[in-house]
Amino acid sequence: MAKKDKHVSETPATQWLRRAGVAFSEHPYDYVDHGGTAESARQLGVAEHEVVKTLVMQDERAQPLIVLMHGDRQVSTKNLARAIGAKAVEPCSPEIAQRHSGYLVGGTSPFGTKKAMPVYVQQGVLALPRILINGGRRGYLVGIAPAVLTDALGAKPVDCAI
Repeated sequence: MAKKDKHVSETPATQWLRRAGVAFSEHPYDYVDHGGTAESARQLGVAEHEVVKTLVMQDERAQPLIVLMHGDRQVSTKNLARAIGAKAVEPCSPEIAQRHSGYLVGGTSPFGTKKAMPVYVQQGVLALPRILINGGRRGYLVGIAPAVLTDALGAKPVDCAI
């Protein structure tokens, strides 16, 4: 018997994308706790570099922000702080990140967040032909053109990868 495609119900992220008129493909996978982008890339048969993680961070004034980074790279918080004119940047705790975004950690999307936050994107992401990014649920990525991040979401390019 053929494996049935998983039906993924709407999320705040997919609702946001549809309202913005953004074309996207859906890529469900079996979520693995702490598997990260390496696990989703492996299951979906794509390069981890093309899977973009959504990180909720905060500056020294505890103002939240989102950083979009290649799955196989880390964020230099020092370089990010310098790029955005902050004294310091650090990751939010999972509880704080969830409060700001409205999403569970592991299912955080930059689209349709509970709170409006500035969004920064590692500039190399914008050079890719297509990216996979979280669609607002654990085990669910959406495929989009990277230009959506700057054109529809208003993300500002930065260079903070290590």
